[in-house]
Amino acid sequence: MNTPTPATAAPPAQGGAAVVVPDDDATKLSGRRAAQLISTLLLGVLSFQLNASMVTPALPQIAASFGESADSAAPIQSMFFLAGAIAGPVIGRWSDFIGRRTALLLVLGIMGAGTILCIAAPTLPLLVTGRFLQGVSSAVFALAYIVLSENLQAKVFGTSVGIIAAINGGIGGVDGYVGGLMAETLGFRSIFVVVLVLTAIAALCIFRLVPAGRPAGVRGAMDWWGAGSLSLFLVFLTYFVSDGSAAGWTSPTALALLAGTVLSFAGFWFIEKRRSHPLIAVHHLRSRQVWPVIATTVLTLAGIFAVINFTVVLLSQDSDGGFGLSASISALLFLTPAALIGVFAAPLAGWLADRRGWVRILRLGTSLSLVCAVVAAVFSSSPVAVFIAIACLGIFYNGFFLTAINGLSVLLSPKEAPAALPGINGASFGIGASLGVVLVAPFAAQATAAGYATALWISVGITAAAFIVSLFVAAPKGETV
Repeated sequence: MNTPTPATAAPPAQGGAAVVVPDDDATKLSGRRAAQLISTLLLGVLSFQLNASMVTPALPQIAASFGESADSAAPIQSMFFLAGAIAGPVIGRWSDFIGRRTALLLVLGIMGAGTILCIAAPTLPLLVTGRFLQGVSSAVFALAYIVLSENLQAKVFGTSVGIIAAINGGIGGVDGYVGGLMAETLGFRSIFVVVLVLTAIAALCIFRLVPAGRPAGVRGAMDWWGAGSLSLFLVFLTYFVSDGSAAGWTSPTALALLAGTVLSFAGFWFIEKRRSHPLIAVHHLRSRQVWPVIATTVLTLAGIFAVINFTVVLLSQDSDGGFGLSASISALLFLTPAALIGVFAAPLAGWLADRRGWVRILRLGTSLSLVCAVVAAVFSSSPVAVFIAIACLGIFYNGFFLTAINGLSVLLSPKEAPAALPGINGASFGIGASLGVVLVAPFAAQATAAGYATALWISVGITAAAFIVSLFVAAPKGETV
């Protein structure tokens, strides 16, 4: 298999962008075999996504079944996403040395073990442990994008990335509803049984259809010192953001975690400068191929995720300062449409990216997401205007932005470390989402019309910064902007 960075380009496409075409494109998959590979990887990412979305509505029941309060259910999700943040860059980079198929099977094996533990867990701490193991499956997304790039012809790569990215927001919002229904009728453990069966099917298909072997052009061995220091940095950063929002940014614990965050990142930087085969070389972190991609992801997630999944959720259900809707109607109007629209918009965005340029689609998605955020902030008192703005985010955020940023993370990753940037970028999703929520939470928690409007304007400011940073993202080789 070859690295995902293209080597040659076809003549410029209409509109000025060049279509990226690898040297050996003719030897790659298309047609029925490409469809089989995409479907197989789709099963893998569904195993992770259903673990994330179907469990959410069951959290109160899980806590109650162990005789705990609803607050005690928080680690069930936080540990799941923390494991994902660590596993993405570490296992993604490790796959450069052990092969994509082996890495995918390893990830699904760990998730399967965690799922069995969740099914049988007699105590909440054991279930949380199982959730941490399940969270490792987040690495499937980055691995799937890399497999697609290395094995599919360029003409179908963009659409395939869009198909995988479409699952990032759930299955049109239906999965969360089904998860709640299963928890109410069959018990929360039935969700984990479904996930376990899906994981087993996905592992079998991956074993049969994903090519084996180590990628060509990769030298050296896994940088475990770099992986360990980066993981430590992500743990400190995650807990700093969480504790700072709860106890105050100047609390002793938050300041200690901030110090740990700074020191662990300094340690990571120091280690990477001295490794012959680093997790990702320091000079790449400073290049326009890497840092703008990571920064755009963090800022866009911080801005838009907070709008869709936090501020508007509270606004729509507040009977005094908001729209006074029930939880189910709120989800039906403000969560389901964006997720459902994204399922169709993401493959279209990938198709357009192949023909008009990946950077162009990224900037288009980020700028129009900004427009949607502005509309929601200006007309925050109007349910219809907010509904339209959130629905349009299904096109420009769930569709265009998520597809373009994931595709670029593969195309811009260093040739000697093709899985490095997709893995680190995957971790940036969780960091950005957490950061956005904690920044707007103090204002949205005021439960007033002014407080919700302020929270939305903060998201606008963050998204505007994301658009500015996206202007620095380098175009993949062979693509003009």
